[in-house]
Amino acid sequence: MTWSHWQVPPFITSVFFVLGVLTLYWVSYNWIASWFHARRINVKDDDVSTWYGIIYMLVFVFGIQTFIVGTNDSWQFMNFQLIAMIFCAYFLNIHVRYYFFFPILFIYMIFNGSMGYWQSWGHAFTMMIFFWVLNVIRVKYRSQRIAPAVYLLVGVPFGGVLWLWMKLKFNFSWVTLGQEWAYLIIFEILLYAYVSMITHDSEIKVRLARFASHDALTKTENFAAYTDTMDHFFEDSSKTGAPLSMMMFDIDHFKHINDTYGHSVGDEVLRKVAETVQTVITANDPNVRFYRTGGEEFNLLFPGYDVTSTNAIVEQIFMAVNHLEIHAGGQVIQISISVGVSAITGNDQSPMDFYNRVDKNLYHSKRNGRMQVTVA
Repeated sequence: MTWSHWQVPPFITSVFFVLGVLTLYWVSYNWIASWFHARRINVKDDDVSTWYGIIYMLVFVFGIQTFIVGTNDSWQFMNFQLIAMIFCAYFLNIHVRYYFFFPILFIYMIFNGSMGYWQSWGHAFTMMIFFWVLNVIRVKYRSQRIAPAVYLLVGVPFGGVLWLWMKLKFNFSWVTLGQEWAYLIIFEILLYAYVSMITHDSEIKVRLARFASHDALTKTENFAAYTDTMDHFFEDSSKTGAPLSMMMFDIDHFKHINDTYGHSVGDEVLRKVAETVQTVITANDPNVRFYRTGGEEFNLLFPGYDVTSTNAIVEQIFMAVNHLEIHAGGQVIQISISVGVSAITGNDQSPMDFYNRVDKNLYHSKRNGRMQVTVA
């Protein structure tokens, strides 16, 4: 129809069709991921991408095949189907276990009426191997400069073999095989260029978002991120009664360290303290949130913890940091911290009430000798 009505070659419309399908995927995926983020639903973006990618591409593949299933030309949309598979296997890096892959292929072959053709079985097994090889080269070469070349060195021959199976089944001409194979190669190149452009823009956005919410020196989240998360946790605790605790600490005599040894040593102290605390958090509970909220001041939020539950982690952090030694100019700097801990109460009318109480406990530790923990 594109040729007879609009004098536009089918290949041109195919290019725009494929790009349109992929664009719709990215737009809808970003909307779904944003929906989860807005509702603070603890689902990883990679999990959303995997499951939505599989569902989206299966609907796409089965959907377009319904127009030609059971006809003598049921091979006509194979390039679209191969591009969908390449997109899932290589660009979304979706790993499908063989016990899932077999049922999907069987259902598709039943749907397409091809169970009784040996060529279809050869095609199916070739596609499985193609999918697996794409997974492997994605992991091994994706970050290297030769990635595009490796991608084509795999995609081009596999595409030729897959189209050869179709020729053996449908007995179309060698000219048609060559033409469709060439179209597939062009689609593969366009797909790589298009997805690389999209992901490059996404990576820039991620870096900008991380820059806005993270402290560049210590790699912890910053005060803006703390405020946003604290508002959410406080609201949730007020509505549901979920426990929430906070630990606040700062580095004792930090101004003296800066004045005596210089700001570069002070920066190293901040980095080492943050690394140490993060190591303890990772070993205990990655759900604990860690922030640098001031110059030498840090906060930890413990969602789901009462004060007693925080004791083990607080004690580990306290001991680990207080045993830190920083070497500077042939001297050894002993690090210590003062700590305040408290839990949210029904009397807290705002996040600031909670913050002020923990801050008060911290300053109690500092006024009474430092290097101690005050819990109230």
